[in-house]
Amino acid sequence: MIQKNSEVTFLKETKIGGDNQPFFIAGPCVIENENLLEAVAQEIRRLSDKYSVLILFKSSFDKANRSSIDSFRGPGIHEGLTLLKNAAAKYNLPTLTDIHSPNEAEVAARYVDMLQIPAFLCRQTDLLTAAAQTGKWTNIKKGQFVAPEDSLQIADKFRKSGSNRVTLCERGYTFGYNNLVVDMRSFEIMRREGLHVVFDATHSTQLPGGGKTSGGDRKMAFPLMRAACAVGLDGIFSEVHPNPPEAKSDATNQLYLKDYEEFLSTALKIDRLVKKGV
Repeated sequence: MIQKNSEVTFLKETKIGGDNQPFFIAGPCVIENENLLEAVAQEIRRLSDKYSVLILFKSSFDKANRSSIDSFRGPGIHEGLTLLKNAAAKYNLPTLTDIHSPNEAEVAARYVDMLQIPAFLCRQTDLLTAAAQTGKWTNIKKGQFVAPEDSLQIADKFRKSGSNRVTLCERGYTFGYNNLVVDMRSFEIMRREGLHVVFDATHSTQLPGGGKTSGGDRKMAFPLMRAACAVGLDGIFSEVHPNPPEAKSDATNQLYLKDYEEFLSTALKIDRLVKKGV
């Protein structure tokens, strides 16, 4: 039996939890330029309409935890979020971006529909509190160093800061050096506590560190997604790019945009089978 959690009203009156289909988060890792954002947003809009599913358009205005100081970080908060907002508005898409400080939470909340807290910052109380106080839904990446049971305390911090609009995101656990492993028990543990759980299919394939840039294997995103859907989840995060090898961040684990439809449709089929037996 799949572990059920409670049904709640999410963005645009979408229902998540319980037997409802998952929502999706997709977009390029970092905001590179206007043309990239528009190309990805157009395809996301097409897929959202074709499959009658909510997809949040995501991209980061700043990659604040790059391995090397020489790595591209992004255009900055105001320029970056203006580009993201304009591309999303053109295709009527809700948006998500990462934040790294309490001040960024307040600013980003003016631009996007959902905030995201990076894995390395998931226990930063001031950041969690600031995100909660914006009233925005917030996706908290579960750190690579945090057990699923301990992530319940992270959600508790957010809730006691004044908001229940929170999802926890599984993105793998550190296994030795430069490797991640997804513990599928994590979804069951967090959902049975009533939490709404997202799976990060692309960052779970990373091989962190190991030089100036992290490695990864995007091919593993498909089998990991299939396994996570079979356990039970509420949302699926993945980064997509028209030409990942040329991407300025996460070039080895972002999905090709042309493959995203197969990824999404497969996830919906497994989710429907597991939750409703059809």
